[in-house]
Amino acid sequence: MIGRLQGLLAEKNPPQVLVDCHGVGYEVDVPMSTFYNLPETGQAVTLLTHFVVREDAQILYGFGTAQERQAFRQLIKITGVGPRMALSVLSGMSVADLAQAITRQEVARLVKVPGIGKKTAERLLLELKGKFGPDLGDFGGAGSGSPRTDAQADIQQALLALGYNDKEAAAALKLLPDGVGVSEGIRLALKSLSR
Repeated sequence: MIGRLQGLLAEKNPPQVLVDCHGVGYEVDVPMSTFYNLPETGQAVTLLTHFVVREDAQILYGFGTAQERQAFRQLIKITGVGPRMALSVLSGMSVADLAQAITRQEVARLVKVPGIGKKTAERLLLELKGKFGPDLGDFGGAGSGSPRTDAQADIQQALLALGYNDKEAAAALKLLPDGVGVSEGIRLALKSLSR
């Protein structure tokens, strides 16, 4: 529903910030990795967001990068991992570190995050395996590829929404010409996946 906020940073009270968007103040929970990179109070700020609606609350989570938001969304898909725990994971390690821990199946690294026990860490590694693979290198900054554009991220999200898995979507993205638009990219990706 709310995908991005752009405004002035009114308050900083970890892990929450208040963003003033033309007179409306949005309370946003952010991971510490985002918090440390925020400008001073009163400065302009842009946050990518994820909106969670529960029976008892409506909570807006904010992220400094698309990679952090994508990692958060992958984490909250796992049974037993809620938004608070996902924020804790992203506060305790960078997306690149998380991707590396998953690739290497390092339980010990995840257990160091407050609130993550051995069983939860094992479940995270098992369920995220393949979702944070070498292609998350682009996504997490640990890989050899160049950073993905917003168009590429949108194309990948569209492919995932259509039921393709991460590997298929990543393979289709690699075949796309540089600078392709979202709609044309989706069309070309679907064409290559249908072969």
